[in-house]
Amino acid sequence: MNTKTIEKIQSPYVIRDTDLIMGVPAGERKYVLRVRDLPVDDKPREKLVQQGPEALSIHELLAIILVTGTTKEGVLEMSHRVLREYGEKAIIAERSPEKLAAEMDIPLNKACQIVAVGELGRRFYEKNASGFSVIRSAKDVYDHVKDMHNLPKEYLRGLYLNTHNQIIHDEVISIGTINSNIVHPREVFRPAVEYNAVAIVLVHNHPSGVSEPSEQDVEITNQLVQAGKIMGVHVLDHVIITKDAYKSIAAEY
Repeated sequence: MNTKTIEKIQSPYVIRDTDLIMGVPAGERKYVLRVRDLPVDDKPREKLVQQGPEALSIHELLAIILVTGTTKEGVLEMSHRVLREYGEKAIIAERSPEKLAAEMDIPLNKACQIVAVGELGRRFYEKNASGFSVIRSAKDVYDHVKDMHNLPKEYLRGLYLNTHNQIIHDEVISIGTINSNIVHPREVFRPAVEYNAVAIVLVHNHPSGVSEPSEQDVEITNQLVQAGKIMGVHVLDHVIITKDAYKSIAAEY
C-alpha cells in the first residue's frame, strides 16, 4: 500500500456546509432581511399575539424586547448577533448595562432593557422556594402545561429533569399542524445534553380533543425511548393532553 493510499484512508471526516448563499457581486448592495420584510405571520410581535410565547425562538423574544434596531443593523440581526457573540446564559446573567453596551456595540438603552428583563426573571424565579417544579406523574405534567390545553396546533414539548425529578429546562421542541407534528430525535435530546438532564418527559397536545394516542405516537415514543437508553437519558413518559384530559402513551419505558 503506497503513501498516497494511506493518507487517503486516514484523512479526517469533513462535514460540508450545505447552506445555499446567494453571492453578491462586488459593488452591489447587500440586502438584509428586516422585520418589515417578513410576512405578517412571521413578525415576532404578531407571532407572539397569534401563537403565544412558546412559538417564538429566543432571538425573536429578544427582538421584541429590543423593539427596534439601529441605523447599522435591524432588530432581528442585532438579536442574532448579541445572542451568538455573548451567549444565551451569559447575557441573561449580565448585571451591568454599561459593560453589555460596550462589549456588544449596542445603545445603552437597549442594554438596559436586556439587563432589566434578566433581573425580572431572577426575582420571579426566587419567588419559588425551591426554584424548580417537580414532576412525578402524568397529572403533574398536565398541571404544569396548562398553557397547552387549548392550543390550535400540535406542540411537542420536553420537560428536562434532574435526579430529583425537578424541571431544569422546559422547551417547545416542535410545532405541527392541527393533527400532526414532526419529531427529530436530535432536537429532543439536544437540550438534555446542553442542560445535563438525566431524564425527559415528553408532552404533546391533541387539538382534536381525543387523548387516545395514535399508532404513530406509540411507534415514535418507543424509538425515542430506545435512543434515550443509548444516550443515557431516560424518557420517563410521553403524555398526550387535551383541554379536559390526559393520557400516558403505553410504551416500553
